[in-house]
Amino acid sequence: MQEDKKMKVKKGFLAVQVGLEDDDEGVSSPQRFVIPISYLYHPLFKRLLDKAREVYGYHTDGPLKLPCSVDDFLHLRWRIQKESTPNQNHHNQSHHRLPHALHFHSC
Repeated sequence: MQEDKKMKVKKGFLAVQVGLEDDDEGVSSPQRFVIPISYLYHPLFKRLLDKAREVYGYHTDGPLKLPCSVDDFLHLRWRIQKESTPNQNHHNQSHHRLPHALHFHSC
């Protein structure tokens, strides 16, 4: 789940390209991340996939492009990891609760 510059991706993982391409505002170039395929089934990640479909369409060359800043992606990844890790201090019912809306500032 770390940033990976290698071209090969392990079985069960997916390469994604994250970052906005607007260099006018000093935004850094897109970065490549390798994520577990299980992220594709998470409701928060599905929202980002819907946005990617709106922005880029279904056919792209190379890794899956996600239209959000690296910071927003890292926050999303943290949220997914936090929700998938059993929380020892809270009841299990809060484990499955999602916020009413997740807003990506850059999307």
